[in-house]
Amino acid sequence: MDLLEILEEVLVKYRLVTAFSVIGLTIWFSYTLSGRLAGGRLHGSAIAILMGLGFAYLGGMLTGGQKGLSDLSVFSGIGLMGGAMFRDLAIVATAFGVRMDAFRKAGLSGILSLLAGVFVSFFVGAAVAYAFGYRDAVSLTTIGGGAATYIVGPVTGCALGASPEVMALSVAAGLVKSIMVMTLTPFVAGWIGLDNPRSAMIFGGLMGTTSGVAGGLAATNPALVPYGAMTATFYTGVGCLLGPSVIFFLIRTLV
Repeated sequence: MDLLEILEEVLVKYRLVTAFSVIGLTIWFSYTLSGRLAGGRLHGSAIAILMGLGFAYLGGMLTGGQKGLSDLSVFSGIGLMGGAMFRDLAIVATAFGVRMDAFRKAGLSGILSLLAGVFVSFFVGAAVAYAFGYRDAVSLTTIGGGAATYIVGPVTGCALGASPEVMALSVAAGLVKSIMVMTLTPFVAGWIGLDNPRSAMIFGGLMGTTSGVAGGLAATNPALVPYGAMTATFYTGVGCLLGPSVIFFLIRTLV
């Protein structure tokens, strides 16, 4: 057994450790690239997401499988790391990190922006899905959840029993939104007055995508990140709560 075979056996045996190592190296490279080539204006998270999509496409091309890079035995741990278990753990852990007394400082405007952001995202996403031929309430709500965030979409789809294809579309919609928020925030911040904690909270409540808001604010003004991320985190929780319940019943009534 040569060195490469031994290395492959170790990587496959400790697949989750391998997955964390690959993701860690990808993030390190992305942030290095962001700082040296883009001066931080294109956030490292956006580059990492684009690289992840590229790796997933490459994995699918090489194996002809359905799970991207994780179809390769060496990278099978990525499928576990990116699965529902870690996703739900991340949601719960993030929600526990938010303090209600801090959220109240946003006032009525913060609460209204949060609710408006959730409902508008859901119904805009559902309207686009309807325009592309989806007519059942489950698919419309799931894709609408993806327009909210790429976490809310699959959570809503799992709760409602949506098909894997529809849940994949919801994730894609959320990723597009996240990348757009990351990359465009620094350019529009001056136009919308995004220069203080209150406006950052409202912005986080309207946009909702935690990674997009955090990345965009980090490239705009790092001091605003905790405020935007706080309401964006609540956005994810509210979306996961209202999507499979209130919003689903509203959409089902409409269609």
